[in-house]
Amino acid sequence: MTASEIAAIDWPQIGAPVFLVLGEGVNFRSRLEAVDGDSFSVAAPLEIAGPAVLEPGHEFEVFWAPPRTRIVVPSRLIAVSATAPLRWTLVPTAPARHDNRRRFVRGGAGAVVRLDAEVSGQPAEGVLLDISEGGLRCWIDEPTSLAAGDRVLARVWLGASEAELSGRVHTVRQAPHGDPGQHLILTFDAVEDVAQLIRQYVYSWEIGERRRHTHA
Repeated sequence: MTASEIAAIDWPQIGAPVFLVLGEGVNFRSRLEAVDGDSFSVAAPLEIAGPAVLEPGHEFEVFWAPPRTRIVVPSRLIAVSATAPLRWTLVPTAPARHDNRRRFVRGGAGAVVRLDAEVSGQPAEGVLLDISEGGLRCWIDEPTSLAAGDRVLARVWLGASEAELSGRVHTVRQAPHGDPGQHLILTFDAVEDVAQLIRQYVYSWEIGERRRHTHA
C-alpha cells in the first residue's frame, strides 16, 4: 500500500486503544503510537516479554472499534524496537475494511477470577485484567500449578452477574516489567447467554474508555 492509501485510513487518535489478533480467540490490547508514511507503530502488548517473541514477517490483523463498526487492517510486522518501551512497526498488507461481525474485543479489569482445574492442580484466585468472548487474562500474585493445556473452570463477576467459563489455559507467564506474580491467559467458547453478558460488560467498558480518552 502507498503512503497516501495508508493516510486515507480512518485511524483512531494517537494513543487510542487498538487490538492485535495474534491467535484464534486470543487478542491483545495495545495502543496506536504513530502513523508514519507507509507504516504505523503500536505498543507491544504487556503479555509479550522481550523483542524476539514475534519476528518480522509475522502477519496478523489489527482492529479498533469506533461506534457501530470495527475497522480491520491486515498487517505485517516489519520491526520491533530493541529498548523499552517496546514498539512494533507494521505495514498494512491490504486495504482497511469495516467489519460488523462479532469480534473478540477485550475489556474490563479488577474483578476477582476464581480458577479450578478440572483434572489436577490447586485452585487459584486472580484479578481480571481483561476478558472477551473467546478468553480472559488475569494476574495471579502467587505461583500457580496451572500450566498450558490444563482444562479450567473460571468464575468471574461481570457487572450484575457471575460468568462461569469452562476453558483451557493458553499461556502462563511471569508478569511483565518486573511486577510480582504471573499472568494467565485462558481461552474458551462461551455459550450464548454468557457471551451476551461478556458483550454487555465489554461494551460498557468501551464507552468508558472512549469517554476517558476524549477527556484526557
